[in-house]
Amino acid sequence: MPPSSDLRSELKVAGLRVTAQRLAVLDVLRKGRQHLSAEQVMQATMARLQTVSVQAVYDALSVLCGAGLARQIEPAGRAALFEARVADNHHHFVCRACGGVTDVECVVGSAPCLEPSSTASGFCVEAAEVTFWGICANCQLSVSPSRRTSNKEPHHG
Repeated sequence: MPPSSDLRSELKVAGLRVTAQRLAVLDVLRKGRQHLSAEQVMQATMARLQTVSVQAVYDALSVLCGAGLARQIEPAGRAALFEARVADNHHHFVCRACGGVTDVECVVGSAPCLEPSSTASGFCVEAAEVTFWGICANCQLSVSPSRRTSNKEPHHG
């Protein structure tokens, strides 16, 4: 199924040249409505285009993120993930057991939803990224209670 003309328009409005690779990558991100690794995006894009280079997919991801049409998140110690949900202020929950990532709505609603301490004086804060770590509901049934508390992410101050 070819990407819609809406995606073409979005690329043009963002000031980007419309290419088959960019259309396919954006379509993969939009249709998946999930957090995908570059490898997952690559596999899905190859299934659509039959022939595409790894570099073309990475370039498309980089350009789409730079234009604000996609977002890259980097949970500590994990591979970068990409999503198409960019038009709101949301955060992420990462399951320590299965590695799944779920969107978490920001309770404040507007960016930035956190204010830094006075040690960041002089900075104009535009966004704050919050990553919640824990065990998802599905994994809670299969993960022992001792593992839930002993597998804490290191604090990166």
